[in-house]
Amino acid sequence: MRYAAWRRRVQCAIGLLALWISALMTVQAAPVTAAAQGTRTVLVMGDSLSAGYGLAAAQGWVALTADRVARTKPGWRVVNASISGETTAGGAARIAGELQRHKPAVVVIELGANDGLRGLPLAQSRANLDRMIRAATGAGAKVLLIGMRMPPNLGREYTQGFADNYSALAKQHGTALLPFLLEPIALDRSAYQADNLHPVASAQPKLRDHVWTALAPLLK
Repeated sequence: MRYAAWRRRVQCAIGLLALWISALMTVQAAPVTAAAQGTRTVLVMGDSLSAGYGLAAAQGWVALTADRVARTKPGWRVVNASISGETTAGGAARIAGELQRHKPAVVVIELGANDGLRGLPLAQSRANLDRMIRAATGAGAKVLLIGMRMPPNLGREYTQGFADNYSALAKQHGTALLPFLLEPIALDRSAYQADNLHPVASAQPKLRDHVWTALAPLLK
């Protein structure tokens, strides 16, 4: 009986030791997130204008902004979740996953151009952007909404309504707003690639500086 009792105590001790080692290994193997390191994240969700279409990875305005943040804003980083060809519907479908993945303190939304070029209903685009803003603010993030403008060939009513979507949403939600991403280069044909849609590398610093005027106040 004494031997049986001793063996049970040894087996119990071995079991507890195994559980302790397993728990320790799990803690050690857990990834160290940016939040755990005390780093705050700026999440950029945009289309090809933010994804750097036709450019090297380090040349786009988002990459240039990330460099500036690394140099001048200790404790911050930039994550670029932009996709060429993205629409507001695509952004609205993706944002929950991106928020969960990156836990951003600031979300930059630069979407709508592809909706406009396809002539999609303005109410649809607005609803999608509204969904993204609500998701971001609901997760505790500040939002910078970056607007676009449409060419006049789409008609005055559509182009005006398109621009008004951004200002109305920013006012409704109290978010920061940059009305027109391409404002610094809008009238400079040499600032665009052959497709006359996407800015060249030499124009990207101007876009970075333009966005910075609205983004920097949020990095506090």
